[in-house]
Amino acid sequence: MRRPDNPELPDSCELLVVGSGAAGMAAAISARHHGLNPVIIEKSDLFGGSTAVSGGAIWVPCNPIAAAAGMTDSREAARRYIQGETGNLFNAELVDAFLDKGPEAIGFFNDQTALKLSHRALSPDYHPDAEGATEGGRALDALDYDGRRLGAELGRMRPPFPDFTILGGMPLGRPDIYHFLRMGRSVTSALYATKTVAKYALDRVTRGRNTRLVMGAAVSGRLAETVFALNIPLCTGHELLALTRDVSGRVTGAEVKGPKGVRRIAATRGVVLAAGGYPHDSARRRETFDHVKRGLPHYSMSPAAGTGGAIAAAQAIGAGFVETNTNGGFWTPVSLLPNPDGTKRPFPHLFLDRAKPGVIAVDHHGRRFVNESASYHDFVQGLIARLLAEGQRSGWLIADHRAVRRYGLGAAHAFPARIGKHIASGYLKRAATLAELASQCGIDPRGLERSVAGFNAAAARGEDPEFGKGSTTYQRYLGDAENAPNPCLRPLEGPFYAIEIFPGDIGTSMGLDVTGRGEVKDRDGRVIKGLYACGNDINSIMSGAYPGPGITLGPALTFGYVIGQVAAGKD
Repeated sequence: MRRPDNPELPDSCELLVVGSGAAGMAAAISARHHGLNPVIIEKSDLFGGSTAVSGGAIWVPCNPIAAAAGMTDSREAARRYIQGETGNLFNAELVDAFLDKGPEAIGFFNDQTALKLSHRALSPDYHPDAEGATEGGRALDALDYDGRRLGAELGRMRPPFPDFTILGGMPLGRPDIYHFLRMGRSVTSALYATKTVAKYALDRVTRGRNTRLVMGAAVSGRLAETVFALNIPLCTGHELLALTRDVSGRVTGAEVKGPKGVRRIAATRGVVLAAGGYPHDSARRRETFDHVKRGLPHYSMSPAAGTGGAIAAAQAIGAGFVETNTNGGFWTPVSLLPNPDGTKRPFPHLFLDRAKPGVIAVDHHGRRFVNESASYHDFVQGLIARLLAEGQRSGWLIADHRAVRRYGLGAAHAFPARIGKHIASGYLKRAATLAELASQCGIDPRGLERSVAGFNAAAARGEDPEFGKGSTTYQRYLGDAENAPNPCLRPLEGPFYAIEIFPGDIGTSMGLDVTGRGEVKDRDGRVIKGLYACGNDINSIMSGAYPGPGITLGPALTFGYVIGQVAAGKD
């Protein structure tokens, strides 16, 4: 698909937005709605940021979408839940601003932009037994989006990671996953899958790519439609180098490197930093990720453009950076897929495989170390703790043949997808016995056999006394509802498979210190006039905790919306 010409970077604007993910586009749209003329610059040649390749969940308590469907929630319950998750790092100013303005922001985007949303009636918070948690309503999704509405601009939008698609480029949304996993057992699902594949095939013939955008791509596509409809310039391939200030210290613009060299752009109302944090800044990762500092490998799923340049530019003029969070990133376990040139790329194990029956996780001694059905963030905390304690560098997911073919394991997709290429490449290990599998993986065979025997005996009763796999509504939500008595538990039976896993992230949690109005503070806690930040460039309002699906995109949209109001003087 042809990419349109990149718009010319103007000499001046009222609000310069750095970054084109959900936070940046939200700030620009809000600014335009409140009377300003914004410009968006994006370091990459593609817009959408990490939002475009994310799961797309948006977590906002008391949102009007769920309320209109008759679901109940309370601000007080949500505040108690976040406070319990963050402990003594609870940031009352940011959390209160989020809870106060989040519902308003969602109402604005759903009613006045192309970002049309639906609520998840059932989508438990990650710790549903904690005070203030809910079973559903707080997580929202963008409705699937027809990318043809973007016209030629679709060619500038970040496409899905190829490993997250099937048939050479077809992404699967949440309903798709449900039906594609069941298409061999349900006529309804088989018909659904057939129609979906047929539409994709037509897109490939007529458009050269898939045009049905789902999950995070739907969020990005819908926001982008509004950006372009409002004639907001979105200049890709333009990197922020430095912020400029007047004699009073107010931020008045930036130095930007683009296709035509380095230029200055004036921004009379200020600059918004929304460039996606620092997931690929190796130096800062060593400083803020304790396990990296202590020598463990780490892999990020965020786009490579996220090198922390916006944060560095802010710090260069005295901005404060918060590095006290319990975790420096939002963790996910990853496996490593081999590339043709011998390098490897990470693949995240978010929710499709670990919680399913017939799957366990072990260390190199063959011992389990965590509840496999815990959230991806919690799982990696358990993985890191075991690796550091034992002096190991990786763990393993172990599954039996039935689990691999029914649910898939990592990038080895479920039947009818072929898994032979993954076995041939060494990504997926396969053996008839546990001892043989352990030998291939460098796992202690007797330890693995003991672990599986103990797990199987309890799993046959639907129990996991060691770690409690499948013990909460969230965990059972990720299991297999057709598996009784516990959706997450079943004894493993040969043949067996294994995939090596490592710590990874889907974004960073530490960042710039901001007020509840999105204003960046200096190292002494004073507001830097004319400088705003949102998204993963700011310190997470969750202080390193991960309480539910969409706790990055919910605050990103909210604070982007708030900044547009504040910069326009309409707050």
